[in-house]
Amino acid sequence: MNLHVWWDDPADGPSNMAADELLAAEAAERGGMCVRLYGWTPATVSLGGFQRSADAGIQPAIAGVSIVRRPSGGGAIVHGTDLTYAAAVPKAHPWGGRPQLLYDALHEAMRVALLGCGIEVALWRPARLPSNHAHDAMFFCFDRRASGDLVWLGTEAQGGRGHKVMGSAQRRLASTVLQHGSLLLRRNRSVGPSASHAGLADLVPDFLPETTVRPLVKRWLAGVAAALGAGVVEEPGAFLNEEILRERAQIFASPRWTDRR
Repeated sequence: MNLHVWWDDPADGPSNMAADELLAAEAAERGGMCVRLYGWTPATVSLGGFQRSADAGIQPAIAGVSIVRRPSGGGAIVHGTDLTYAAAVPKAHPWGGRPQLLYDALHEAMRVALLGCGIEVALWRPARLPSNHAHDAMFFCFDRRASGDLVWLGTEAQGGRGHKVMGSAQRRLASTVLQHGSLLLRRNRSVGPSASHAGLADLVPDFLPETTVRPLVKRWLAGVAAALGAGVVEEPGAFLNEEILRERAQIFASPRWTDRR
């Protein structure tokens, strides 16, 4: 069993969402986990699949910023200064049965990878169940907390303990589970203060430079693969072909999709 990985160049929101939809189909075809790593151009806000588009319109901090709706749930994310991944597994996969299994497995592997860089983070757990619905009502993902989120363990003087640096969200499709995740590398200064959250480079001044982000991700992928008892196979080239992606991207660029809620 292998963990199949694609590294894609930055793309616009609809193209990224189309590629992630096709990634889920690829995971079903291969019968195992597939992961895609990518960036965004231009800076884009991805809405959670169940958020109201009208709520995005009343956020002055993101006025004029490109918006796309994810198929996965969760809160809105400002992309452009984060590391974004999509992971897909068949529902019959060991991590496809319960949502928290996949969430925790990928976040725990990133926790260990960051610890190797000297950055201490932990998987956040709510103080009591059910989860805090006040968090769920917040518009932006990095203002929310969900069980298994990665939070930084710096001191109060450094910016407060429990600052969220990585979150993910899922969508259960017909035969697969698709999970989107975002590791916030640094503050996005192209949006207003309420949408601009501190990333690792802001919280930890000597955080690894850009040139070492890829090695960090490789350590993360190796940890995910080790937990699966799998090997990492980095697939050549971009994910699938441009003609198919353009066709599927038209769906995610349509107001009918973006404003469906």
